[in-house]
Amino acid sequence: MPTNKIVHAAERAAFGAAIDAAIKAVRGKGVEALSENALNLINLAQPLLQKRYPAEAFEAARKFVSDPNGKWMQFAYHAINEIDPHILKMNALNLVYEGMFTGYNLAQELREKYQCNMPWILLFDPTSACNLHCTGCWAAEYGNKLNLSYEDMEKIVTEGEELGIHWYMLTGGEPMCRKNDILKLAEKHQSSVFHLFTNGTLIDEQFCKDVQRVGNMAFYISVEGFEETNDGRRGQGVYEKVMHAMDLMHEYGLLYGTSICYTSANYKTVTSDAFIDMLISHGVRFNWYFHYMPIGDGANVDLMLNHEQREYMVHRVREIRGLTGGKEIFCIDFQNDGEYINGCIAGGREYAHINPNGDVEPCVFIHYSNANIHDKSLLECLQQPLFKEYYKGQPFNDNQLRPCPMLENPELLGGMVSRSGARSTDLQRPESTSDVYRRCKPYADQWTATADRLWSEEHPGCASSACAHCAGCNS
Repeated sequence: MPTNKIVHAAERAAFGAAIDAAIKAVRGKGVEALSENALNLINLAQPLLQKRYPAEAFEAARKFVSDPNGKWMQFAYHAINEIDPHILKMNALNLVYEGMFTGYNLAQELREKYQCNMPWILLFDPTSACNLHCTGCWAAEYGNKLNLSYEDMEKIVTEGEELGIHWYMLTGGEPMCRKNDILKLAEKHQSSVFHLFTNGTLIDEQFCKDVQRVGNMAFYISVEGFEETNDGRRGQGVYEKVMHAMDLMHEYGLLYGTSICYTSANYKTVTSDAFIDMLISHGVRFNWYFHYMPIGDGANVDLMLNHEQREYMVHRVREIRGLTGGKEIFCIDFQNDGEYINGCIAGGREYAHINPNGDVEPCVFIHYSNANIHDKSLLECLQQPLFKEYYKGQPFNDNQLRPCPMLENPELLGGMVSRSGARSTDLQRPESTSDVYRRCKPYADQWTATADRLWSEEHPGCASSACAHCAGCNS
């Protein structure tokens, strides 16, 4: 065995043993035991991550975990006691050690070697099929026509792991339509994690037992309001099925959260105290909020937020997840948290998307590509001309409340697609960038003034993304 593989195996074993010991030492022993063991894990991680994070970051982490009464320490203690130990270990080991440490470092080396973006997260769609027919969803239109075979998915993950990618998010369609193949994939690739965006209606007791066994899976369940609103879009009885699925997953100690698309119609409901309390009562650990994107035949610009509504989301999500106050649930806003990740992460910078036809796209919301996994290796797909355009252009705006080359900077997408010669990969019908521009430009114009005001208030004196408050800053 090559030396680097021996070192990797030894480091992984050490991390695994430390996680096992920490879980055993903490479960049922009180938050003080968590604090002590968290300090040990930080000390173990610092030598491995010191090139990526400054010493002050580790000191801040130590200070954070030293307060057993803090909101997030309470959150972590409840999670450790309620999530199945094997699931907890496999997700922590593969996300932190394999993904954030070894995988991320390899991705950065390959980025320099090939002078292109190199992700450490990969989204792919096992199928276009879905068991529901939700209003406004493209899956309801194109049905079960497209699927990645098991061999396709195996190729993606095998080649991805060679590039340092150990975090796979499965979207759709409804990925649970392929649950047997996904379980088989997760069982074979135990050094990676497989996180499913799902409507939740196909989760049953046997599946929960299978997930407990393989360990390296987690779930983002789509919920867009209370019963009347949710079922109005998804179909009668869906809300009740989703709540039942959450309760089953909680009983079996699975790791799960929500994936919530917020619109002008539901943004206050899905961030309300009552809604979040309901999710917490069903064992939900995290919310991923996604801004409504006006793409495809079913696009409805009336569902896009106005500038006041989006400003509300900026403040509300940060209030919910604050160090004090808020709720014991971790929230991420995919559109409004750009400053923490230095703007747009698509085009392979941190992640890329593969649709069920095999087209490798820059983003789950941007359907253009020069490459398909059936014709090229994953590495060749990541070197495609469109991804090179992303590599040259990111970040797309110094104001990272305006991160996207489509939604907030719609003049950029068309240029990148044109220069790269990329084609539309929309699964309903080809869509021109001029159509996307027409939908997004009025939104971008009215959001700009508010975004610039918010950015200047939060980052006084900052003229670019390279300020002391922003991700990736060395000043």
